[in-house]
Amino acid sequence: MKPSWPILAAASVGIQVGAAMVATRFVVGESGPATLAMFRYAIGALCLLPVLWWQKQPMQFARRDILPIAGLGIVQFGLLIALLNFGLSLIPAARAALLFASFPLLTMIVAAPLGREKLTLNKSIGVLLTILGVALALGERLLDPAGGTGLLGEFAVLLAALCGAICSVLYRPYLQRYPTLPMGAFAMLASVAFLLLLSIPEGLFAGWQGYSAQGWAAVLFIGISSGIFYAVWLWALRHASPTRVTIFLGLSPVAAGLFGALFLAEPLTLPLLAGLAVLLLGLWLATRPDAPAER
Repeated sequence: MKPSWPILAAASVGIQVGAAMVATRFVVGESGPATLAMFRYAIGALCLLPVLWWQKQPMQFARRDILPIAGLGIVQFGLLIALLNFGLSLIPAARAALLFASFPLLTMIVAAPLGREKLTLNKSIGVLLTILGVALALGERLLDPAGGTGLLGEFAVLLAALCGAICSVLYRPYLQRYPTLPMGAFAMLASVAFLLLLSIPEGLFAGWQGYSAQGWAAVLFIGISSGIFYAVWLWALRHASPTRVTIFLGLSPVAAGLFGALFLAEPLTLPLLAGLAVLLLGLWLATRPDAPAER
């Protein structure tokens, strides 16, 4: 397998996350955040189950691994989404996007003490450049106080990024033991059960009837693409270091800006393009092969 394949897989996930953010922006007014997340991952899991049946890959895990894998799924989808949505209720979306762009930096910090990868100079500079690129892309919106302020909201977003970073590192041993699709489907189903509990206070059993035809189309896109690209994400984590995979999440805010300009008539600004250039430079540095001494 070519070394570039996991990198291309991770990049495709970063772009899909940005597209899903735009679709979520389109439909979130028709549903509560937990209900939307529950539908997202329920549809995603349903997309994976027929593939498992066709490939004859049963979800069989050692008894000692069932709870850890379920826990990772709940944290990756349920807790992370809950914290992120709570943070977005207190601080502007632009500021939240920049804080969440610390995901790869946190992944590198978590992975290094566990011996999963080394903190090389290229990776460190590359990760910092991706955060700078996102900051440039967001531009003056970072300073916009509209949408609420508060350290509590910023802390919630950073904690959401930390949850994702920890899961990205801890998934690796289980991905070495089990096939990607069964593990991904099981983790996603565990998160659906958790999100179902959170969505009941939002009126799950009555509110879903309020979706428009366009809203259901957006929900289906979010769910199907999430199921497919979550499997791609796990495959990339299996074949590349966590930092090299998660750094491509830096593409998501910029991709959201580009897709927003195309489909939601949002302005495409010069800072967005400049941020994209800096972000791509950071990705190039972080994904370069390590020098022999650094290895």
